[in-house]
Amino acid sequence: MNRTQLYQIAQEFFNQQGWEAFPFQKKTWDAFLSGKHGLLNAPTGSGKTYALWVAVVLDYIKKNPDYKKKPKKGLKAIWITPLRSLSQEIAQASQRFVDGIDLPFTVGIRSGDTSTKERAAQRKTMPDLLITTPESLHLLLGSKDHAKIFKDCQAIIIDEWHELLGTKRGVQMELGISRLLGLNKDIRVWGISATIGNLEQAREVLLGVDETRFRESVLIKANIKKDIKVQSIIPASMDKFPWRGHLGLHLLEDVVKIINSSRSTLIFTNTRAQCELWFQSLMTQHPEFAGEVAMHHGSINKETRIWVENAIRNESLKACVCTSSLDLGVDFAPVETIVQVGGPKGVARFLQRAGRSGHRPGETSVIHFLPTHALELIEATAFCKALASI
Repeated sequence: MNRTQLYQIAQEFFNQQGWEAFPFQKKTWDAFLSGKHGLLNAPTGSGKTYALWVAVVLDYIKKNPDYKKKPKKGLKAIWITPLRSLSQEIAQASQRFVDGIDLPFTVGIRSGDTSTKERAAQRKTMPDLLITTPESLHLLLGSKDHAKIFKDCQAIIIDEWHELLGTKRGVQMELGISRLLGLNKDIRVWGISATIGNLEQAREVLLGVDETRFRESVLIKANIKKDIKVQSIIPASMDKFPWRGHLGLHLLEDVVKIINSSRSTLIFTNTRAQCELWFQSLMTQHPEFAGEVAMHHGSINKETRIWVENAIRNESLKACVCTSSLDLGVDFAPVETIVQVGGPKGVARFLQRAGRSGHRPGETSVIHFLPTHALELIEATAFCKALASI
C-alpha cells in the first residue's frame, strides 16, 4: 500500500469528523513512515495526538495490508504522559481513530490508578497502544519477560517533553529510552513539546546528540498562531498590597466576579495547600457555590478526580480550583476562562495553562493573572513581554 492510499485512510476519518488535517500532522506522518525519530512542536489543542498516533497506525497498515483480518497481537506503541489526567484524553482520541477506520486495536492505560486485576490482564495480553507514566514504564522494564513485551513495539512517544526536560523524571525517561532501544533497535523515538526557547536542545536530550538517530531526526513545528489574552487582576488600593508570603485571598472577590461572568473557569494554584485554602475560602464566603465549584489535585482519590473532570466537560461545574494536575493536555472544550493565582514559575507553564481556555485551533485563550504580592506584578509584565515575542 503506497502513501497516497495510506493517507486516504486517514483523510476519510478526518472527513467523517468534519476536520482538515494540518500540514504539521502530514509532515509528521511523512517523517514517521520514512523511519525517522523526531520532536514535534505544536500549541496545545492543535491535534498533536492525531499527528503521531495516526502515523503509528499508518505505518502498521503499510507493513500489514490485511490489517482488518489478522491484526497482530502485542504492543505497537508506548505513549508516555507526565500526568494521569492526561491519559484518559489520549486514550479516547486514539481509540476514536482506530474505531473510525475499523481497525481492531485496543488502547490501554497503566498508571497508579490502574487496578491490580487490569495490570495482570495487561501482562498476559498487552494492548496495541499503552499509555503510561515514566514510573510505570520502569516497572514494566523491570518485570519478568519484559523483552518479550517490547519486541514488536514500533514507537515510544513522550508527551509534554518540555515538562520532563531537566527534571529527575526526564533523566528517568532518558534511561528508559536507552533500555528500550537496547531491546529493540527499530523503535522510533518521538517527543511532543509546547513552544520553549531551546527546542534544539530538547531534541538533543531526547535523542542523544552523538547518536545517529539524532543526526537523522526531524524537528517539526506547527505554523499555528495561538492568540492569548492576558488580563491582570490589580487591587483597587495598592498601598495595602502585600510584598510577599501571601496566597492572593485578598483578591478573592475579584475572582468571584470572573466566575460569575464566565460559563466555566479553571483557577490554577501552584501548590495543593494553596488549592485547598482557595477552595475552602470560596465555600466559606460564598456557600451558594456548593455543588458548582470543585477542587482537583493529585492527592484526591481516583473516583473524585474523574468525577470532577467529567463535570467540567459537561458544564455542570462553574469553576474548579486546581493545581498542575489539570494543566497538561486535558481537553476541556467548554472552559471559557483561566485564572492563574501567583506566578506559575515559567513561561512554558503559563502558556500551557492559558491553553486550557479556547482549547481548539483558531480560538483565543483568555487567562487572568492574579499576583499574590507586589513583586509578582513585575512577573506579570515579564510574562506578557515573553508571550509577545513568541
